[in-house]
Amino acid sequence: MLAVCVCWMYCFIAFNQALATTEPPTSSSPTEKVNDYSQIESKFALRTAEVPDDDTCYLLPGQAETVSNCNFNHTSKTFVVIHGWTLTGMYESWVPKLVDALYKREPDSNVVVVDWLSRAQQHYPVSADYTQLVGRDVATFIDWMEEELNYPVDNMHLLGYSLGAHAAGIAGSLTKKKVNRITGLDPAGPNFEYADAPSRLSPDDANFVDVLHTYTRGSPDRSIGIQKPVGHIDIYPNGGSFQPGCNLGEALLLIAEKGLGDVDQLVKCSHERSIHLFIDSLLYDEKQSMTYRCNSKEAFEKGLCLSCRKNRCNTLGYKVNKVRSKRSTKMYLKTRAQMPYKVFHYQVKVHLFGKKNWTLTNQPFLVSLYGTEGESENIAITLPEVSTNTTYSFLVYTEVDVGDLLMLKVTWEKDSFFSWSNWWNTYAFEIRKIRVKSGESQKKIVLCSKDAAHSYLQRGKGPALFVKCFEPIHSKNHD
Repeated sequence: MLAVCVCWMYCFIAFNQALATTEPPTSSSPTEKVNDYSQIESKFALRTAEVPDDDTCYLLPGQAETVSNCNFNHTSKTFVVIHGWTLTGMYESWVPKLVDALYKREPDSNVVVVDWLSRAQQHYPVSADYTQLVGRDVATFIDWMEEELNYPVDNMHLLGYSLGAHAAGIAGSLTKKKVNRITGLDPAGPNFEYADAPSRLSPDDANFVDVLHTYTRGSPDRSIGIQKPVGHIDIYPNGGSFQPGCNLGEALLLIAEKGLGDVDQLVKCSHERSIHLFIDSLLYDEKQSMTYRCNSKEAFEKGLCLSCRKNRCNTLGYKVNKVRSKRSTKMYLKTRAQMPYKVFHYQVKVHLFGKKNWTLTNQPFLVSLYGTEGESENIAITLPEVSTNTTYSFLVYTEVDVGDLLMLKVTWEKDSFFSWSNWWNTYAFEIRKIRVKSGESQKKIVLCSKDAAHSYLQRGKGPALFVKCFEPIHSKNHD
C-alpha cells in the first residue's frame, strides 16, 4: 500500500519538474484563432445530471444538429469544465463530482466537459504548451455557439483546473465577445509563474475572473500551483501553501479506511482541494465560506483582516460577489479538513501586563469560546512571541457556530513536558480585558475578568475566565 502511494507521489512530482526534454508542439501565436472546425482536436461532451460520469453526447462545432441531439438548453447558463494534466490519460475522479454538484445547484444548466486527454497525458512541458491549442479550440467552440446558435456568452462560465485554468484563460482571451466568468482552480505554476498574461490566465480573459490557490509550496515556477495573483479576486485558503488533512500520515490512514480507489486524489490532496472547495460552495449554500482581503497571510494569522467594509470580505466559490478593481485582490480564509469546509473566524486582541520584563517564543495556548448557540473548547494556538506589557492580536477559528459570544476561557500550556525554565522562573501576566471581533457576524465584544478587575494567567496552571462586560468600545484600530 505504501509502495503504491509513494509511486503516485513520485509520478506527481514530475508535474513540478518542468524540464523541457521533449520537443514542444508547434503552434501559431495564441492570439491567432482559425475558424476551421476540422482543426479542432478537443471534444465537447454535454454531460447529464443522470449520467455525470460519462461522455454520452458530443457537441460538434460546425454541426448544429448535435446541439439539439444532445438536448442543449438554450435558455440556461452553461458551465465549461476543463481538466488539467493527467498521468493516466483518463478523467480523474473529481470530474463527475463537479458535474454532479453543478447540476444539483443549477438543474436546468448545461455542463460541458472539454476532453483534451490525449494532449494532457504528455510530458508536462508538452502538455503545458498544448494549453494554447486547447484554449483556441474552446474559443472557437464558444464563438460558434454565440454566432451561429445565438447563445449569449454572458451565460458562459468556464471552470479550469491546473493546466485547464490556463487553457480557459487562453480561450477567454480569444473569444470575440468576453465570456461572463472564468474560475481558476489552482492554476498550474511550472511554465506559467513568469509567463506573460496572453499565455496564461489573467484578469483580462473574462468579465470576472476568480481564482483559488491551494498548493503554492516551494520556489516560484517549482510550485505546483501558481503563486502570483492572476484574477480579479485571488483566494488563498489556509495561506494557499498546504491544506488541512493533506499530510502523508492522514493520506495513508484514509487509504487504509477507504482503499486505493481515490489514491490519486489523496496524494494530490492540496492541489485538488481547490475543486472540492468549489464543489462545497455548490452543495452547502447555507454554509458559505467567507474570505477576507489582506495584504499577507502573516497579517491574516494575526486576525487583522476580518473587516467587511468596502468589499473587504467576500464569499468563496460559486456565489462570490463579482468585485473588480484595477489590481488583483488577495483574500484569505481558514477551512476544515473535510466538507463542509466552513469555519468561523475571530480576532482576539489582548494586552499582557507584567511587573517584570521577559519574552518567550512559540508559546502554546488553548482558547475556549462559549456563546448563545454552542461552544468550542480547547482551540490550540501558538503565539510566535509573548512579552509582558505588549498588545497581541491573533486569529482563532472554529467549525462550531457558537452564536453571540458570551464567555472566553484561555489556558497557557507548558511548552514542553519537562522544561528547566519552569523550575527557575514563574512566567505569568495579568489580563484586564479581551477584545474579540467575529469575521462572520462583524460583531465586536469586550470581555472582562469574571471574578476580579483582572485575571492572572500563569504558564502550566489553570485557565483564566472572561465574560461579556458592558461598556462602549472606543478602539478604532480593532479592525
